[in-house]
Amino acid sequence: MTTTETNHPGAEDSPSTPEPENRDGAAETPEGASRADERTVDLPRFRGFQIPALDRTIIMVLPPLLIVGVVIAVILAPDASANLISNLRSVVTGGFTWWFVLYSLIAVAVCVWLCISPLGRIRLGGPKARPAHGNFAWYSMLFACGQGVGLIFWSLAEPMMLRDGAPVASDMGNAGQSGIIWTYFHWGPTAWAMYCVVAICLAYSHHNLGKTLTFREATVDILPSAVRRPAGVVIELLAIIATVLGLATSFGFAAMQFSSGLNAFTGVASGPLVWMIVIVVLGALTAVSAFMGVNKGMKRISELNSVLSIVLVVGVFVFGPTIFILSNMFQTFGGFFASFPAMSFWTEAETAGSGAPWDELWNGPWTVFIWCWVIAFSPFVAGFIARISRGRTIREFVLGVTIVPSLIVMVWTAVIASAGIRYDDQNGLVISEAVNEDLSVALFRMLEMVPGIGILLIIMATVLVATYYVTSLDSGTYALAEFVSAPKKSGPAFRVVLVISIATVAAVLLSLGGAAVVDTVQTGTIIGAFPFSFVIILMIANLIRRLRSRNAAVVRTEREINDPEPRPEDEFVDEDGIPDPRRGVGEGTFVPPQTFRRHDDRRDDYR
Repeated sequence: MTTTETNHPGAEDSPSTPEPENRDGAAETPEGASRADERTVDLPRFRGFQIPALDRTIIMVLPPLLIVGVVIAVILAPDASANLISNLRSVVTGGFTWWFVLYSLIAVAVCVWLCISPLGRIRLGGPKARPAHGNFAWYSMLFACGQGVGLIFWSLAEPMMLRDGAPVASDMGNAGQSGIIWTYFHWGPTAWAMYCVVAICLAYSHHNLGKTLTFREATVDILPSAVRRPAGVVIELLAIIATVLGLATSFGFAAMQFSSGLNAFTGVASGPLVWMIVIVVLGALTAVSAFMGVNKGMKRISELNSVLSIVLVVGVFVFGPTIFILSNMFQTFGGFFASFPAMSFWTEAETAGSGAPWDELWNGPWTVFIWCWVIAFSPFVAGFIARISRGRTIREFVLGVTIVPSLIVMVWTAVIASAGIRYDDQNGLVISEAVNEDLSVALFRMLEMVPGIGILLIIMATVLVATYYVTSLDSGTYALAEFVSAPKKSGPAFRVVLVISIATVAAVLLSLGGAAVVDTVQTGTIIGAFPFSFVIILMIANLIRRLRSRNAAVVRTEREINDPEPRPEDEFVDEDGIPDPRRGVGEGTFVPPQTFRRHDDRRDDYR
């Protein structure tokens, strides 16, 4: 027999080839062995929960019905829906800013603990696992699924909107400095720590414990046994609905932003017809990428994103106001590190419980909204990050997910925002006016002021909007397929169906409701992050419990789950790697123990 190390469920859909003997411990086929004796072993071996038929039906049927209901309600009653969402947003902002600040601090603290603790040496996938992707590809995919398309616009829009001053961070007489510092904060280390802490919970649960790559399996075993099953269904429903609505509304805004880029260098007016064409084209590209798999699709486009992003930033830096960019970069970096503790703890306490509308509070459109955005997008961002990170130690994972992307964010923002502020000052605040009119236009207005290569940079930025969103949607469909199909594997055709479904929701929202309806649904999805944040706190607590109780038996189980050598249990699993319920694979699963061999003495988490 031969073995290959793949992620279960949702392993690569391209035909697998036997691994060489020196890669991940996989053994070569003995010379002269019969082809009939060859088989592959999916790693990690399944040790998860086989979902009852009723629960699976609920998870697959209820989300589409609820999503259709939400879309119809918002389209039929846009004003009432917008007012309801606005009132909820005011309640969340006025009464719970402290909670989002605490949540972000917990995420940062857990990441620091994992880095400095001896537990950081634990390797995701067991001691023999090695990274499936090189560092450049890994970082490219991290950034593409996490912040790419949003940062393209907000790296300029947020500093411009806050150029007249912002709390806590000081301008020190430098117009726009405090806005750049807050942009570092909102898109930098803290935001990435919030993604990272969710991703590491999923990654350890899946790669080391053999659970499915789902929120329910990373969370429920900390709960009393009587509520684990219903709680798991509710948790998965929240993750699926947040992923679908988040991706669909982002798709709508990406279509509008891409159309603005086209208008900047072609003169083609942005409107509903152009939006629909863009949705069809981007949806088709994403479907192709999703069908091809991570290595042939997502990975290659993410690497293209990184190359184009580097060229764009270097172009602005070299041909733009270089001396000012360098000076402002160093000054704002220093301001950020000096202000970081105060910004991290700032709750705008003087307005707490005042009952003021969210848009009259500073945190309403900024910190609370952005932290809600990060939490709402965590299901698919963290799910995909966990999926591609097998073979890395926990310390390497945490540092890679938090530090490197944060440095990229800060350099990108320093270059783009500094150039925008300088050009804004030199041209009668025209970029500020563009931001106030349409956020998606501001970047292109700034780029056209870069001497010599402005039109090339506009074309490049427009392409980046498309490719970054393709990778974001692609990663989202991978995570969504896991949530819906686990513990069964999801094939490429199913991911294509998910892409078409998400594109359809985006098209319906834009064509029937326009930008206002898309904004309402997106805001509602993000505000829905408030209850989901409590689920994530439970998941973090469960990770800490699992790591602190990791003893010799657990280590032995991790090795067995990820052993690339054939084991007797491998003869009794189906095509999805799920054991025959008549035999099982020993305690530690939801199925009866096998009779011919017992692998560990752990009690079943679900009993």
